[in-house]
Order: sequence, then structure tokens, then C-alpha cells
Amino acid sequence: MNLPINMKLIKYLLPVGILLISVALSAQKDQDVLFTVDGKPVTVGEFRYIYGKTNGEVAKYDEESVLEYLDLYERFKLKVARAKDMGLDTVSALNRELEGYRRQLADNYLVDRNVTDRLVEELYQRKQQDISFSHILFKFNGNPTPADTATLYNKALELKKGLTAATFAAEAARYSEDKFSAANGGKIGFLTAPFPKGMHRLEAALYQAEVNEVVGPVRTALGYHLAVKNDARPARGEVEIGHILIRKPKGTKAGEMPVPAQLQAAQKMLANGQDFAKVAAQVSEDGNTKNNAGYLGFVAINRYEPAFEDAAFALTADGQVSDIVESSVGFHLIRRISRQGIQPLEDMRPLLETKVKADGRFEDAKKQMLQDIRNKAEVKENKAVFGRFAAGLVDSTFLNFQWKPVAGTEKTPLLVMGEDYQVGLDQFQEFLRKNSRKRVTMGRGANASTVANSLYEEWVEEQLMAYAESRLEKDFPEFAALMREYQEGILLFEATKIEVWDKASEDTLGLQAFFAANQGDYQWEERATVTHYVVNKQSGLDVNDVYAYAENHSMDQTLDHFGRAKLDAKSDDYERSRLADLGEITATPGSRTPVTNDLRKGVATFYKVEKLLPARQKELREARGYVIADYQDQLEKEWVAELRKRYPVKVNKKVLAKLLKS
Repeated sequence: MNLPINMKLIKYLLPVGILLISVALSAQKDQDVLFTVDGKPVTVGEFRYIYGKTNGEVAKYDEESVLEYLDLYERFKLKVARAKDMGLDTVSALNRELEGYRRQLADNYLVDRNVTDRLVEELYQRKQQDISFSHILFKFNGNPTPADTATLYNKALELKKGLTAATFAAEAARYSEDKFSAANGGKIGFLTAPFPKGMHRLEAALYQAEVNEVVGPVRTALGYHLAVKNDARPARGEVEIGHILIRKPKGTKAGEMPVPAQLQAAQKMLANGQDFAKVAAQVSEDGNTKNNAGYLGFVAINRYEPAFEDAAFALTADGQVSDIVESSVGFHLIRRISRQGIQPLEDMRPLLETKVKADGRFEDAKKQMLQDIRNKAEVKENKAVFGRFAAGLVDSTFLNFQWKPVAGTEKTPLLVMGEDYQVGLDQFQEFLRKNSRKRVTMGRGANASTVANSLYEEWVEEQLMAYAESRLEKDFPEFAALMREYQEGILLFEATKIEVWDKASEDTLGLQAFFAANQGDYQWEERATVTHYVVNKQSGLDVNDVYAYAENHSMDQTLDHFGRAKLDAKSDDYERSRLADLGEITATPGSRTPVTNDLRKGVATFYKVEKLLPARQKELREARGYVIADYQDQLEKEWVAELRKRYPVKVNKKVLAKLLKS
């Protein structure tokens, strides 16, 4: 079935991302009726919400945009009215789809609103700075008991007494169990958020600290840390570089070897204007990069040794080459290709979301969210009921897959939340039944009572989330509006599919008649057959040789000449107006774009015009997608006109005038 390009937009009518909601709650409370569809009211609050959400910062409520959007929203409501008359709101499959959206949206709404968004914004702010610190580690051995961790904590706390930035290095050398940094006074150097996995609490403590402030003890996955913040600077971000390397013999220490003559010669060649890529190919001893202009990609802090890193970040302009730099590997000339600072939050959000969800900070924040829900709901637990239930469990039956809920249990609620949310042993036992695998697995190292207690805590957390989700429409008016959008969007989608899209796809005669009546709208303009050549730097081919040969030879001749295993080429037809998108090329057979080198992919490419194709009329098979879309537009216009006759729309002009003045 061919659907129009904007099908998904029509399904939901409007963007449904929670973060785009920009309408004030006061506007949503406005119950004045703006218009009715077949007597059913649409309030000005509902319209404000939709209009403001769709237009975002450009929602000006000027007459032109409001009237245009009012017409759009009237048509939307007309289609929803038709969908309900068709009984689509009673279709079980659609209601299940809506409930699925609600479950997903509710979980995302609670967690994203209270946890993910806050953590992402916090992490983004921290990424604006690199911080340098030193630490003293009191290391966990194996799986420490609570007594072990208490002893280690007290040991760290005792050392912290009197510890200052001035004395920190000496104490780190004496006490730190991080053997890599202890010899250097515990110095780690500069890091930027996020810290390695399991270190988020240390990260938080250091970013909140002042320079020279000692923090801790801070518990991480490694143990307890005392740390001092040595320095802070604006984040360096990343620099994209290439290099030319002359290696040192293994075991050579810094300063023992003079600067290699061949690297000095390379430096002079570059100073005389020679191309960095050619010099790298001739001189560099880095076999992985020499044939691709020494390309190393984007470098962040702590990726390479400090001397190499500092030299790379010291370059102030793209194309600039450093002085000769010594590292433990050898001697380098470094060329800056580009510099990338911290990107805008919205560009980085997906990556930051992935990072925070893979980190312990997410679980910490989620636990705090659950505690906040518990406090707000004024949860009351009946531990006596649970205790009597747990005491009656028998290891041999409870800790195997055959266990079944016990009938006739106490009806006194286990949990009471808010005014009307109650759950008891029946619900808890059903939770135990569904989690039989976990119950049996936990039972391998514990008795029935211990397993029941652990699973009870998980169940309570699940019930806290369920309670919060059940109140979303009451606690958050924008969530209620969002669910209305989902429901009406689903109904509109199904009704439009039945009345328009399926008809356009299945009505072969109608489609042919529409094409015949509008054939002049579907024309090929003059086109060019263009070949795209791709030369991999590892193929051994010189792109300049390919470029020269291709000028007077066809694609097949060029592929045969250089070898199809080494050279990639593909021809496509482009309308004349699109040729400029390919680069500097003209609609002339033999015309070629300049060679483009992509260092990141390690390829060189160019385009060549092979021949010109005259303008002509498109056949239906060639224009079918466009014809169907246009035919759908016509059917939809006819459908909306019929709906306006069936369901009268009445606009309250006084309310509309007031809205325009707002």
C-alpha cells in the first residue's frame, strides 16, 4: 500500500514529544468553547495547547496563523468525529494499541521527567569543564561485608582529618592502594564528565568542590576515595588530527634520542608548501595511517600522552602543523584538521541519555524518585500481614517452579497509597508467580523468608510506579492532553486509511483517470547520466590516475582498466537542476567534479557526466508515487467537504476574537 509521505505526521497530527510542550497551565484551564463539531465542544484551552505546542517559540497568535491552524484543527476534529461514528473507538486492537502507548509514555514520562532529563542536563553542564584531581584509594577486596566497608570507611575518614591540598601528595604516596597513581602523589590529571563507569559519585563530589578542596570518603565500585580538586579549565572538547611518526627503538627513554633527520626533512618539506598527505606517505612510520594523510580521527583528552595531547590542542587553526613532539612511541608532526567544542545540548542529548542510563547515577536517581513518590503518596505498609504470610512459606514448595498462590489469604491491604490505591496479598502473590524464575534462582542461596522479603521490596517499587502512573492525568494536565492526542491520532489514522489511502491505492481506474487528467504535471526535465567513482586509499590506486582516465572513457572501460575489485563506480540519472548538488559540474558529457578526499572514511571520490537525456513526459509507472499522493490529496479534499456537510462546525466568534487579542 502506498501512503503519503506525511502519513506518520497525520497519524499523530502533531509532534508528541513531551519536551515540546510550551503552553502555560493557566491557558489549559480556559474552558471557553472555541468551536463545536456536530455539537461537541472544543475549548480554547485545548486549542491553545495544540497551537502553542505545534508552533513552539513562533506561536504569535496573529490572525493569519490562528485562522490557518483553526481550519486545520477543524478538519482534524471532523475526521475524529467520523472515526467515532464508524465505531473505530470500540475496536479492541486500537484500544490495545492506545493502552500500549500509555504504558510506554507513562513510564517514559515519569522516568524521563524525574530522572533522565535532569541527569542529562547535569552531565551536559559538567562537560563544560575539565577537572584535574588526585586521589587516595582504599580498595575493596572481593565482595566486602557491611562490616568490611564500615572499617574501610572509618580508615579513610581518620586519614582525612588534617589532610590538605599541600599534604595530599605525600599521604597518597603512603596510603593509596591505586598503584598507578600513588607513586605520582595520587595525581590522575584532567578528566571530563562522565567519569568511568562506577565513578559517578566521585565525579559529582569533585565537580561540586572548590579548587584545593579535599572531598570524601566517597564510595565507588573500587572502594572509598579521598580526593583533592587540583584545577579546572574550560573543556577542550575534541580535535581532529593527522600525524607523521618516526618511531624510537623500544626502551628508549625521553631525551635519549636526537630528533630524527627524516622528520626534520619532513618539517622543511611542509614549510615549503608540500602536501601533508604526500609527505606522510613518504616519511611516516605509522603503517595504519601513512596512506591516509596520517589520519588519527578526533582526539579527546586522556586519549594520548600529555605531551602529544597538549601539542594537538595547542594548534589554533585548521591545517596548522605542530613543532616536532616527542612521545614514548617516537617523534611526531601533528596537523590539525578541525576542532570540535562542546556541541549544543539537543545535539548531544541522545548520546548523553545513553551514557547516564548505562551508569550507576541512573539507578541512584531512580531510587530517589521512588522515595519521593513514597513520601508524596504517604505510603502505609502492613508489615504484620506480610510477616504472617512469609512465616508460612515452606522452602521445598516456595522455591520451585510448581509453587502456586495460596487461596484464602488475608484481605487486609499490604499497601495503601493516597486516598484510593490499595493492594494486598493476592496481588503480591501474583507478582511472585510471574517471577518464578527469579524466585527459584534467588532460592539457591537463601531460604523462603529471605527470598520473599527481597521480592517484596521489588514489588513495592513496582506498585509505587503503578500508583504514580495511575495519577498522571490528575497530576499533570499536559499528560491528559497528550493521551487525548494519541487517542484521536489513532482514530484519525484509521479513518483516513479507510476513506482515503486504501481507496487511492486500490482504485486502479480512478488513479489512471486522475493521471490522464493531470498528465502535464508529471514531466522529466532534461537529465544527465552521472557516474560516481570511489577510490579506497587502501586499494593502491592513485585517484588522479583514475580521474584522468575516466575523462575519455566510459564507466565499464574505467572499471576494466583499473580492476573492478579495486574501484567502485555507479551510474544514476539526475535531473539537470540537481547537478549542482553533486559539486562543481556542468551538464556537459565528460564534465567532472574535483576530487574530494574523505579522510574519515579513507576514500577519494568524484562525479562524471556520461551523457544527457532529453526532457519527456513521465509514464504512470515512473510517476506512480507522486500520482498516488496527489490523488490522495484530491480524495481527502472531497472527503472533508462531505464531512463539513455531515457534521456542522460552529465557531464562537467572540471567543475567537478574544483569543486573537491574547
